[in-house]
Amino acid sequence: MRKLIFVVTLLFSVNALYAQNTDVTFKNGDGAITFGGTLSVPAAEKNSGNAVILISGTGKQDRDGNMAGHPWFKVLAAYLVDKGLTVLRTDDRGEGKTTGKYETATTGDFAKDALSAVAYLKSRKELKLKKIGLLGHSEGGAAITIAAAASKDIAFLISLSGLATNGYQAQILQNEDIVAAAPIPDRDKKRYNEINELMFKTALKYADSSTLDTMLNRAYAAWKVKDDALIKSAGVEFDHFRYPIYSYVNNATGPWYRYFIKYDPAPYLAKIKVPILAINGSKDIMVNPAVNLANWKKLSAAGGNKNVKTIELPGLNHLLQHCKTCQIQEYKEIKEDIAPEVFLEIGKWLKEQKIIN
Repeated sequence: MRKLIFVVTLLFSVNALYAQNTDVTFKNGDGAITFGGTLSVPAAEKNSGNAVILISGTGKQDRDGNMAGHPWFKVLAAYLVDKGLTVLRTDDRGEGKTTGKYETATTGDFAKDALSAVAYLKSRKELKLKKIGLLGHSEGGAAITIAAAASKDIAFLISLSGLATNGYQAQILQNEDIVAAAPIPDRDKKRYNEINELMFKTALKYADSSTLDTMLNRAYAAWKVKDDALIKSAGVEFDHFRYPIYSYVNNATGPWYRYFIKYDPAPYLAKIKVPILAINGSKDIMVNPAVNLANWKKLSAAGGNKNVKTIELPGLNHLLQHCKTCQIQEYKEIKEDIAPEVFLEIGKWLKEQKIIN
């Protein structure tokens, strides 16, 4: 496998030399934000005349999509350009050469940013683009869904470890999977799942309320009285359980979380009529593969879209790397940026859809 990874990476690097990579800037609709990015155009003999825009997931990233030391989007762009796609990747708000404040932006804002990128590509008449698609990772899967539902200019979607559940369910599934994988006693796993569910339900109920922080602290305080009594009755002398109530409330009362906990992909996916490819790794503990892949198909079919391909690749984590523990802390220890089979599946699908030659 390592030999294959080396060969694939080498081919990307060599072929990328024949592509034209240009630093670009453009503004959103009202001119409030300037985006900085890299536009990569394939060599003429490979150019399919189609393009894709890369949309990042949660956490401020630069145009290379650096996560845990892995230049995710730079590697993806090299592959996609080599296959004949023009690729646009940008710095997130407040990162690199992009202005704005990431911390006050929502998933809906990221969808608008994607549409600004689409508008920019359309303005580049000399590129003579026929089709423009979006590729989103993680939360970027939700952002491209919102964007595609609002625009007829988007011709295809690719979701990698992408979200297709509502925000509340996403929080429940993610935290249950993280807790299940954690090396802690079963008693503490049960406690974490219980308090997480309570806090997420409270956050959803009061998401639009100015008293959200009060209600969250109140819910936690009531739970802790009960939990303290249970631990005392169990005869636990040293209780190592800690719930980050302060940081959770601080995050939950911000605009991103209020939007996210209420997010529902169903009405958006029902409006999308273009081809969709969704790939998730079977060992992903951040975006549950089974539930989310099922939703990409089911919620799209509810709107009449049957051109949806879902793939669960065995042994891959949230960054679509081959993993052992598959926990977040392991990402940076893995040499592989993205598993070779991910590229193979993307390339195969792009050919099936006649997006590349």
